[in-house]
Amino acid sequence: MKKIVVIPARLSSSRLPRKVLLDLKGKSVIQRVYEQVKKAKKIDAIYIATDSLEVEAQCKSFTSNIILTSTKHESGTDRIAEAVKKIECDIVINVQGDEPFIEPSLIDEFADIFEKEFLDMVSAMHKISLVDELKNSNIVKVIVNKNQEAIYFSRATIPYSRDSHDELFNQQLIPKNLTFYRHLGIYAYSKEFLLKYSQMDMTYLENLEKLEQLRAIENGYKIKMIETDYNSIGIDTQEDYEKALEIINE
Repeated sequence: MKKIVVIPARLSSSRLPRKVLLDLKGKSVIQRVYEQVKKAKKIDAIYIATDSLEVEAQCKSFTSNIILTSTKHESGTDRIAEAVKKIECDIVINVQGDEPFIEPSLIDEFADIFEKEFLDMVSAMHKISLVDELKNSNIVKVIVNKNQEAIYFSRATIPYSRDSHDELFNQQLIPKNLTFYRHLGIYAYSKEFLLKYSQMDMTYLENLEKLEQLRAIENGYKIKMIETDYNSIGIDTQEDYEKALEIINE
């Protein structure tokens, strides 16, 4: 079973333009992501999928596995689907191009799970401990069923704690009797499902929340969720970038 990682690298991000090329202590964000992925032990190849000649030129300094894709894709998953059409593989792991601290062992865990179960799609989550994260619409929340399959993803606070919502939002830490999960932007798919997904029309909830994974749920497919201690530090805003700089400098 051949497993590959594809890193989508779009240049024209709406919240933080050109973020994949921002400098992190002498290396671009996308190079930092690529070097973290290389530390994973259970993948066979790494590719970067981009719609930008400028990104392609930058990436050529550290890899030749760069695939130019259409500029019309609405999501990273659609971009990856185009990129892998001609690549011989069974499993595709999508590592976001703005995750310079992605945990290599989590990538290996994604690779392993397909050896144990027949799955269409897998993603990850971790417990939220701070109330401020619940309030932050840039942080995507997920709820799951007893089989650790996603029920729904939202930028809103889910589940809604009816009896203690006001009290909860006046605290700093989430009480131990309440559990909320943050969705981490890493996915894995069987290639067969990924190509099928890319042919589906954008769905109502996907467009409303601007969350591509909802397309799979709205079409009746299951997303297996892996719980992890890894706390994603994706770079979506200027504040995120400054935090990433602090981490690199430390």
